[in-house]
Amino acid sequence: MNADAIIIGAGACGLMCAVQAGYLGKKVILLERNEKPGAKILISGGGRCNYTNQFASAEQFISNNPHFIKSSFTQFTVDDTISFFETYGISGKEKTLGQLFPDDKNAKDVVEVFTSICADLGQEIRCNADVKDIEILDRGFKITYDKNGKNVILTAEKLVIATGGLPIAKMGATDFALRFARKNGLKIVETAPALVPLTITGKDEEWFAQLSGNSVLCEVSNDDISFEENILFTHWGLSGPAILQISSFWKRGEVVNINLLPNYNITQLLDEERKLNGKTLLSTLLNRFYTKKFTDALGKFLPVNKPVASLTKVEIDSIAQTIHQFKVKPAGDKGYDKAEVMRGGINTNEISSKTLECKKIPNLFFGGECLDVTGWLGGYNFQWAWSSGFVIAQNL
Repeated sequence: MNADAIIIGAGACGLMCAVQAGYLGKKVILLERNEKPGAKILISGGGRCNYTNQFASAEQFISNNPHFIKSSFTQFTVDDTISFFETYGISGKEKTLGQLFPDDKNAKDVVEVFTSICADLGQEIRCNADVKDIEILDRGFKITYDKNGKNVILTAEKLVIATGGLPIAKMGATDFALRFARKNGLKIVETAPALVPLTITGKDEEWFAQLSGNSVLCEVSNDDISFEENILFTHWGLSGPAILQISSFWKRGEVVNINLLPNYNITQLLDEERKLNGKTLLSTLLNRFYTKKFTDALGKFLPVNKPVASLTKVEIDSIAQTIHQFKVKPAGDKGYDKAEVMRGGINTNEISSKTLECKKIPNLFFGGECLDVTGWLGGYNFQWAWSSGFVIAQNL
């Protein structure tokens, strides 16, 4: 045996697993098909890395079994994550909604924490290692990977698959974990892009495109859930935090409701303005909350050049409907290349929630994004990666 365990995938989960295993005196070899470890860590948060969320719990995750991650989050908590990084010189600074970023460091420093510890503990990270085959032995696993055109064979008693999900192909994402799971009879929950921009086509396409670059604080909702954050208009549709959040719950053909003024009642604002100065144009009132370009665009639906005192009840009702219940029917999404994470994955019923060991194949562990565990935007998916990596390490 070349090591106590082989970890396929040196992303967030694999790196944390290697470090925690090293603390316990276990020798592991990480195989990474990219040139460097931590590819998605390095691009996260625009290179700043939103490495956890203070409010992370099972409630912010989508899964066919919403209780599955509770054990992992109990074993390695948000406080444990914060303490871990503080130990190595990274203190968190909250940006918004509990999102923690390194205070005076960035994503490179986050990856450096792991590579430095691995070096200190003698954990090997082999990059440009493209795994071609996994053979399940009577005792352990035989891994064949390609290294510069040559096959290299490793054996270990235990195997960890932490190869992530389908986003983002240019960062080395593959369906490796899903293919291996299917080949070995494990059930898969249907996958789809999540935390992904939504596209608008057809008769409304031009209206959205003209607003490209405009950002508006909104409450975006469907029948399941709502999120209050900014939306960003683009030349192909909608993006921004609120849209990325709702995309994980959106189903093709479904209408999305957008409250364009979530913290005010437009009817009440009109009534107050009428008493103060009835000559105020509707556009003047709206410009207090939106850019002129956005107000002008709303002129397609609203009598923006009319004084508020002249508005009829029918017009006021129409204004309220447009502002607070703006309906959008996306044509689709921007796909895995623009998605931050994958929805669905290996069915968690195939995995022990306490150890993350595969029930059908002893000594095989799955962690991170390849499982049917999808977090909200804002550091939640990193927390799942850290927690799952820790849990697996305890059981190698």
